[in-house]
Amino acid sequence: MPAAGIDIGSLTAKAALMEDGRLVGGHMVSTGADSSKAGRMVMDELLELNGLRLGDLDYVVATGYGRLNVPFAHKQVTEITCHARGAHWFFPDVRTLLDVGGQDCKAIHFDGQGRVMDFVLNDKCAAGTGRFLERMARLIGLDLEEIGPRSLEPVEGPLPIDSACAVFAENDVLEQLRAGRAVNDILAGIVDALAVRLEWLIKRIGFVPEFSISGGVAKNAGIVKRLNDRLNTSARLAPDTQLVGAVGAALLAGDLAARNSAKLGFNHGGRQHV
Repeated sequence: MPAAGIDIGSLTAKAALMEDGRLVGGHMVSTGADSSKAGRMVMDELLELNGLRLGDLDYVVATGYGRLNVPFAHKQVTEITCHARGAHWFFPDVRTLLDVGGQDCKAIHFDGQGRVMDFVLNDKCAAGTGRFLERMARLIGLDLEEIGPRSLEPVEGPLPIDSACAVFAENDVLEQLRAGRAVNDILAGIVDALAVRLEWLIKRIGFVPEFSISGGVAKNAGIVKRLNDRLNTSARLAPDTQLVGAVGAALLAGDLAARNSAKLGFNHGGRQHV
């Protein structure tokens, strides 16, 4: 029977179904203000898409910042563990993962079994997260999806944008806009600034090939290219980079289900945390 993983992030809630080591399906919705409601919604919609009910699942593992708000989960596991396991499933040769979410960023080393060996988190500044790109898009008046492609087509070249502080970066962007500079050049500078922050985080833990990027920011072609150039590598990207954590959680759920000889049921007691 299938097992499920659910990853409640600050911007999106993701769910994945795994059975016999195979990805059955994945789905995501916006988290919104109520992470508990988002968790129920993403799981209900995924189950409906696959003709299943909650009772058909052997085990559910929740991860992400909202993992404690998933009452139907049997266990809660940190996103670091789940992203490492998910990245290893997609790419068994990868040893370094950069996960860039809406509110935080993590560089993770793991071994040949997907077990975490070391990790480092960004500081609390938004300058190294997906929120940074959201703020920049809103400031300039663009859709978030436009930043990556347009940053790869500068008119004269990237403009200097502060990489240490989101507030200072906004001031730099406003000054460049008021000076009439090309928007693509500003976007190139914004993406460069974020890439500098992300490279610094990776180098804090020590870069070990092979390399992968997960999270919504991994869908930004400008960020991926700049990190590849700066690290002299070629990042491995899952078909949907936002599902990596949910896939890892589902794999762990399958492991836990296999350790039980009888179906566990969906009681609310005895939840564990790692």
